[in-house]
Amino acid sequence: MFYFYIVRCSDNSLYCGQTNNLQRRIQEHNFDKNKSSKYLRAKKPVRLVYSEEYPTLQLAMKREWQIKKWTKAKKEALVKKDFKLLKKL
Repeated sequence: MFYFYIVRCSDNSLYCGQTNNLQRRIQEHNFDKNKSSKYLRAKKPVRLVYSEEYPTLQLAMKREWQIKKWTKAKKEALVKKDFKLLKKL
C-alpha cells in the first residue's frame, strides 16, 4: 500500500508527499536530518493532517503532483474535508 499525505509544519504551511510507510515517513521528517526534505528541515515539528491510500506508487505520486499545484486554500479545504468549498475553489 502507498500513501499520499499532507503534513502541517510548525509555521502553519502544508507539505505534500507520498510514501509506502506513513508512520516511518513522519518520523523521518521530524527526527532524521538525512531523510527529511530540505523544505521541512527548518519547519519542524510536522504533524500529519491528511492521508489517502493507493495500491500503487504511481497513483500516489500522481495525486501528490495534482495537489501540489493547488492553492493553500484548496489544500486546507481538503484537510478539513470541506468538499463544498473544495469544489468551489
